[in-house]
Amino acid sequence: MSRNLWLGLAIGLTAAALAATFVFEPTALRRKPAVPERTPLGWAGQLQLRAGDGVSGWRDGAAAQARFADPYGLALGRDGTVYVADAGDNNRIRAIRADGSVVTLAGADEGFRDGVGAAAAFDTPSGIALDAAGNLYIADTGNHAIRKLDPQGRVSTLAGDGTAGYRDGPGAQARFNGPVGVALDKQGNVYVADTYNDRIRVIRRDGQVLTLAGGDQPGYQDGPGPLARFDTPTGLALDRHGRVYVADTRNNAIRRIGLDGAVDTVLRTQAEDPSTALRRPLSLALTHDSVLYIGEMARGRVLQLGLDRQMHVVSGATQAQRLARPSALALAPDGSLVVADAQSYRVHRLAPAPTADAPPVVGAAGPSPQNPLPRSEGRWPLAPQYAWHEVVGTLGEVRGDGGSEARHHLHGGLDIAGDVGQPVLAIADGKVSNPNSSWGLGELGEGMALDALSYIHMRVGRKANGDPIDPARFQALLDEEGKLRRMRVQRGTRFRVGDTLGTINPMAHVHLVLGASGYERNAMVLDFAGFSDRYAPQIERIALLDALAQPLQEREDGRLLVARDGGGLQIVVDAWDQVDRNLPRRRLGLYALGYQWLDAAGQPLPGYEAPVVNLRFERMPAEDEATQIVYADGSGVTVHGSAITRFRYVLTNTARDGRLAVGAWQPETLPPGDYILRITAQDYSGNAAQSRRDLEVRVR
Repeated sequence: MSRNLWLGLAIGLTAAALAATFVFEPTALRRKPAVPERTPLGWAGQLQLRAGDGVSGWRDGAAAQARFADPYGLALGRDGTVYVADAGDNNRIRAIRADGSVVTLAGADEGFRDGVGAAAAFDTPSGIALDAAGNLYIADTGNHAIRKLDPQGRVSTLAGDGTAGYRDGPGAQARFNGPVGVALDKQGNVYVADTYNDRIRVIRRDGQVLTLAGGDQPGYQDGPGPLARFDTPTGLALDRHGRVYVADTRNNAIRRIGLDGAVDTVLRTQAEDPSTALRRPLSLALTHDSVLYIGEMARGRVLQLGLDRQMHVVSGATQAQRLARPSALALAPDGSLVVADAQSYRVHRLAPAPTADAPPVVGAAGPSPQNPLPRSEGRWPLAPQYAWHEVVGTLGEVRGDGGSEARHHLHGGLDIAGDVGQPVLAIADGKVSNPNSSWGLGELGEGMALDALSYIHMRVGRKANGDPIDPARFQALLDEEGKLRRMRVQRGTRFRVGDTLGTINPMAHVHLVLGASGYERNAMVLDFAGFSDRYAPQIERIALLDALAQPLQEREDGRLLVARDGGGLQIVVDAWDQVDRNLPRRRLGLYALGYQWLDAAGQPLPGYEAPVVNLRFERMPAEDEATQIVYADGSGVTVHGSAITRFRYVLTNTARDGRLAVGAWQPETLPPGDYILRITAQDYSGNAAQSRRDLEVRVR
């Protein structure tokens, strides 16, 4: 039998089996919509906190004081109850009641056990779905199973035997590989995003498990189900006709499985598309009129996609509403959305406007600044873990070559020098929470995320010679020719202190990032063993720039002349830092900078009794334009190949506490006369310096 004939027969049999199994009757699915007759397009949402104080942990009780560890999946009940799959170290199914209180319904310790309430055990529960009878269906990722929680609190296993694999058939014998997403149709069939099998599966009402679409290897291909390919599918949603929408995470795509089992692409981002295009979709919600909402991991946004395929940003257009990881979306009867922000440890309501009973909560987006640090106890990511290693880059530094790539981006972590091929070690116990936790195979930026830490510039899961380190935790994906194409680290995988995560690649350092994307913290807060810094910052020169970013040059009596009516000016300072035992040529960025205006006698003017500190790098500003705002032109590596970096800070702009703003000093606020501009610079260790040569200014 020819290959084409065999494929045609297989497709025909699959389609016939699906047709015999499912009743796709659009008329049977029609019901009075619970949302407005036409979903408004392009509305700008406002976040309103439903539960969670932004600190990782476990605490039931009042919503604003409740704590979650990884509130990944959610479902919305008819009575307003929000059901939450809380993974991480909690491994519980919880509920946010209509009165705002948070309770635990089932689960306690990490494991695989059926039972009632706390007697049951889960391992990294992820997506959940709710049926009309009040039963919850749970993608129990770490157990490679689909579980069921009934209204009486009984937990049972619907499908999967607890072993990672791929096998269709009766539920008790079927196998999954890290399922992350689930969805239900009106007939009671359970659809599963079998994430690390790169397939969409379905559990029929009779308990049989079938594959709906996808194949042996991750990839991208539309077509009949057996020929279609996905890459790390996560979120699912069904429309009123029974078509399945898939958040195809690594393909940067939204896919759709039709009634005939064929897969097509609704939306896909290409590599050349602008940075604002869809990247790493994670969660989905679908209205009765087929408007799609998408939770996007890469930029922490919630997007709306109408029938015209135009994309609107509902939340996350500004840092104030950026989510850390929008892992689940649920549509409420009033047209608002409930959003699980897994890496912020919160659940939100996202609505077009605040309501009287649920006003917006200021500062509710993102993890709390009080969130506990990883228990690293001063360890370094290189051996010996309790001994000094050279720091060669700090948070907030400018990156660029001084030419066309000048001021390209801000440095988001801490660079620690090491030898190429040296093992990279975990500095704290951690559990992988990101379903797409490794990236960039063979690239200089290759790395992986482990809980709140990311380790970058390494060969993930591989020795220096390319041999695997731990095949049980690092899944090597090969192409058809047997060549390595991906190192996968699944959600729910645990690592302990000192475990080898990979080996340093040709970048010759480890880039350590602390915190969720968009909410990176200064990793110096981890207080590394043996680190010391007794060097005060160096302030080299001060300049005032006009509206065209040109430095003022005119002087009189040694003072810089400033026109009082000439408009706002930027204060730009060249400064840098060093730490103990660094090479003399090594220049590091500063932690904080401020400025003061003094009178001619050296006394601070009103409002400048203390330095105005607009730049402070305790947290990373997430906006794309941050580099252009923090640094003036000429910053970066000024000579290609040179190790000397020039930091030209714009002190009149703001980058502090993750906030970003453009500002200027207004000379018109001062009467004509002589003044002194003094600069203060500080490193993370608390060493401070003032400009040795203040800038003398004459305002006229």
